[in-house]
Amino acid sequence: MLHSIARFSLAAALSAGMAAAAVAAPVTYEVDARHSFASFGYEHIGLSIQQHRFNGTKGTIVLDTEAKTGSVDITVDTTTITTGNDAFDKHIQGPDFLDTEAFPDATFKSTKVIFEGDKPVAAEGDLTIKGVTKPVKLDLTYFAAREHPQVKKPALGANATAVIKRSDFNAAKFVPAVADEVTLKLAVEAIAP
Repeated sequence: MLHSIARFSLAAALSAGMAAAAVAAPVTYEVDARHSFASFGYEHIGLSIQQHRFNGTKGTIVLDTEAKTGSVDITVDTTTITTGNDAFDKHIQGPDFLDTEAFPDATFKSTKVIFEGDKPVAAEGDLTIKGVTKPVKLDLTYFAAREHPQVKKPALGANATAVIKRSDFNAAKFVPAVADEVTLKLAVEAIAP
């Protein structure tokens, strides 16, 4: 009788262990604000592609590589724009463009993370700028996941891009002289707690 109970207990323990191994837990990563930046570029009066950056990016990324699922929640502080010119920073923060007094943040909240094989290649979700929310697909141009060499914790990094129309977000001043299409870029590093 004891032998049968021991065999049953061992079988139950092995089954539970195998079930736990088959379902990997999702890992939550906190965005490292020191190494994460959102930027954007647009054609300016047919002369150049202007590039500007935001210095305040935060959020979380959840990834389950076994289940091939995840989520991305990014907030960009639009008051931290850097164009290289203080007067132009204020101009871009004004009501004709970002209206940062009324809308100090832009956000991206994913609805789906798309995988090819073991790696995420895109995130579909909702982008909100100036209180207007539109669906956007961020295509990953780079992705890496490994132990962070300094803090010795799981970490990931990614570069993503998307093209939007600023007219969709009530920021169409000077279209078409200044292009309506804007290329968004996100460089992000995130570390598990």
